[in-house]
Amino acid sequence: MFADLFLPILSFGTLLAALIFVFWSRRSTQARMKDDDAPKSTLASDKDSRGTPADV
Repeated sequence: MFADLFLPILSFGTLLAALIFVFWSRRSTQARMKDDDAPKSTLASDKDSRGTPADV
């Protein structure tokens, strides 16, 4: 009886947590893309590939 209630709640809770993380990550990525002062990735075509990564 306990597993019949606990497993669906755990499954939907995990799904909800993943969706919240996806939307938060998407919003922060879009904000960084709009920011002209954000450091460029080393994979960008106009950035030196020998530099330090932007996230370090």
